[in-house]
Parts: sequence; structure tokens; C-alpha cells
Amino acid sequence: MKPILLQGHERSITQIKYNREGDLLFSVAKDTVANAWYSVNGERLGTYNGHTGAVWCVDCDWDTKNVLTGSADNSCRLWDCETGKQLALLNTSSAVRTCGFDFSGNIIMFSTDKQMGYQCYLNFFDLRDPQQIEDNNPYLSVPCNESKITSAVWGPLGEFVIAGHENGEISQFSAKSGEALKKVKEHTKQINDIQSSVDLTMVITASKDNSAKLFDSTSLENIKTFRTERPVNSAAISPIKDHVVMGGGQEAMDVTTTSTRIGKFEARFFHAAYEEEFGRVKGHFGPINCVAFHPDGKSYSSGGEDGYVRIHYFDPQYFDFELEA
Repeated sequence: MKPILLQGHERSITQIKYNREGDLLFSVAKDTVANAWYSVNGERLGTYNGHTGAVWCVDCDWDTKNVLTGSADNSCRLWDCETGKQLALLNTSSAVRTCGFDFSGNIIMFSTDKQMGYQCYLNFFDLRDPQQIEDNNPYLSVPCNESKITSAVWGPLGEFVIAGHENGEISQFSAKSGEALKKVKEHTKQINDIQSSVDLTMVITASKDNSAKLFDSTSLENIKTFRTERPVNSAAISPIKDHVVMGGGQEAMDVTTTSTRIGKFEARFFHAAYEEEFGRVKGHFGPINCVAFHPDGKSYSSGGEDGYVRIHYFDPQYFDFELEA
């Protein structure tokens, strides 16, 4: 499994995202740049230039028309995917940590950090109403007083957003009223990442408590738990197999104290039903910050603290592999 190495960032990768068809891969990093790549060969298509701080999150709408990015420069920006032109600039009081389009591509949500005396807010904008964008006035702004949001995704049908918090909680917020519909606390430490299954019926969480957990999107019931011996920064669900991939390692600031050999910076594959690990892929020099499966399930990508994105196409043996029950 020889990876394609994408070198387009000078600092550590913060998030990677495929578009719905999977022909494009978007990457953002702490170096202010958002990149678009061809996933088939790793060719860089272009960059979205404008942010002046680390870019924490990226999303693409379902017809690959617009791209959304959120940054530590206290802004969330909307871009034309094809031309790279900035379509909207939404200024905030603190860093934008998560962002996403709902399934229609009409509604965007993003969350801001709790910092410098400002609260964490989950904001909703309707892109069909230019006035909201012009006035920088969301139709819904939900304060999260207890614990800030560290990761969030849209639930099925765009009725609610599933958010992971700094204290390990997961909650659902209605996209219409903003009320907290459900709240569960299955993790003991911060949730670093939430990703949906391809049909949006399940989400997987990655946490600092050394585990990843599979939840039912609607009921928030904890279905499966995958345990490791180090913090999990990101986890993704395969669209075609009962597999999950996880990436992690220690905190970036602890990395210098251990050799890379014992740093264990591998992507790890677990069977979703049996909760057993069956494979590891090495490659990154430092913790893996984000992982994503290609929508066709035939490859996956990982972004690391080393500033590289690696695209791995699976060998034929992977598709024939069956875990012995």
C-alpha cells in the first residue's frame, strides 16, 4: 500500500475532507491555507487564500459548489470551490473551531471557541438569505455555557447538529429552535473529532480518553467502543466494510520526549462489529490529527502533525479480508 504524499502545508494538518463523489480532497492546516487536491493522483488544484490564522475546519457542500472554512483569525469564510473566490466573510468574536453544510447545502453551522472572555456559540446561517450574511447575523445562535464545542456534524435530514464537547459530552442541538434535544456523557475527556457514517445513521467520536465510540445519530446510544493506549485524535467509518480507522498519538507538545519508534503514530484499523484491531499503517512523523475514508471505501487519507497528507489506496487483500470470529 504505497501512499500518495501531499505536500502543500508548512504546518500541522488540522482537518481533511472529501467531497461527496470523492474526486476532491480538501485539507486545512495551522498555516492559514486551505488546499484542494485531486484524490486520484494527489495533484493540487488550488488554494483558498484569505485567512490570517490557523484554519481549524473545512467542509464542502453536496454538489461541490462551495467550500466553508473556519479559522483562529475569528472568521468563517465561504468560497467558490472552482474559482477560489471568497463569497462571504462571517466575523466572530473568537476562533471558529467547527463548521459544516447541512445536506441541502443551504444552511451552514459553525461553533466558536470560549476564549478572551467570549462564550462558545453554535451559529446557524441560511445562505438563501443574503441579508443574514450581509449583516453577519445568524438566524440562530446557541450559547454553550457549560463546555465548549470541540467538534460537530449535521445529523440525518439536517434537523439537528451533533456536537462533541471539551468535557466529553455529546449533545444534539435543534437547527430550528436551538434547544438541546439530547445529551450523553460516555467519554471521560475531550472529544477531538466526530464523523458520520455515509448514510448519517451513525457517528464515531474520537477522544483524549484513549477511545473511539460508535453512536446512533438519533438516539445517541453508544453502540461500540474501540480502546487504545493513547489519545485518539480522529476516527472515521468505512462506507463499504464494517471497519473504522483511527489516528492519534500523544499531544504534540509531548512528542519531543519520545522517539518516533515508540511514539506509535500509526493509523489503526478496527472491526466495527467485533471491536478488535486488525491492522496498522505507519508513515507519519508525529501524531495523526485527522483521518477520512474515501466515499467509495477503496482508499483513506490521513493528515499529520508533520504537515503531510497521505492518501492510501487499499491492496486487493484488504477487500478479501475477513476477521475470524
